[in-house]
Amino acid sequence: MTLFQFIIPPLPHYMASGFTINAPGFRHPGRRRIEVFDLLVVTEGCLYIEEEEQRFEIEAGHSLILRPDAYHHGWQPCKEQTCYHWLHFQTTGGWSIHDRSYSIHEPAETDSSAAAARIFTTQTFIKQVPQFTKLLQPAKVTETIRQLTELDRSNHRSSVSWKQQLLFQELVEQLSASYEMHNSSPAALCAEQAATYLRQHYREAITAKELGESINFHPVYIARCMQKVFSCSPIDYLTRFRIERAKLLLLQTDQPVARIAEEVGFSHPAYFASSFTKHEGISPRKYRQRFAHG
Repeated sequence: MTLFQFIIPPLPHYMASGFTINAPGFRHPGRRRIEVFDLLVVTEGCLYIEEEEQRFEIEAGHSLILRPDAYHHGWQPCKEQTCYHWLHFQTTGGWSIHDRSYSIHEPAETDSSAAAARIFTTQTFIKQVPQFTKLLQPAKVTETIRQLTELDRSNHRSSVSWKQQLLFQELVEQLSASYEMHNSSPAALCAEQAATYLRQHYREAITAKELGESINFHPVYIARCMQKVFSCSPIDYLTRFRIERAKLLLLQTDQPVARIAEEVGFSHPAYFASSFTKHEGISPRKYRQRFAHG
């Protein structure tokens, strides 16, 4: 499945939308580099659109997002009355298109000051949206677009424009949910369950056996799935999460480092200090002092 990957923030933003009814024989017009994303959601009939030599048959209950930088046209006229919602959106951030889902991992920090300051910087993430999909809840998607179109009459008011952007983010989530429901692999589901358990119980001493029993998977399979999805073992994932929690406590409290180590699940302060230094390039005390003294 082809996926759009948006770097967020900034959020993709809504521009305009509408509803079109076309008689049999209608052929979607050819357009080149329209400079906006064009979402099409068919409610009746079928649209036949080709984009960059890839052909789509968009039936009722399906959606297609056309690229802002490509050429598309109707490769065949509609055989019956065809109705669809259209919606234009754009992003001022980075985006890319891929044939499959993959995880994005930050490169290791080599500058200790950069590592220390990272918690105060805006952290970007990837939002994946399918280019073409069967909608999980087509009625909910079309109702959201209908509301957006209705609000266009009053979007000269800031409060209405704000409401439109909030509705549009709900729509993006609905599109993502359609992809996730149809394409989540067993490995991804296992890794996500394991990650959820580790995050919920990070203060406790967790063994591979306990993790396996908690989510009903063999520890070896869990390790393999987490390596595939998160590029790390369960223990490394747990250590990273514990250190992130520790960083917050170092900045937000005056608790001793040994107490913080215990609070986030490390049984030995020395091991906490060495793990923290390994991951952050700076000791816990120096991390705290860097901010305390500017």
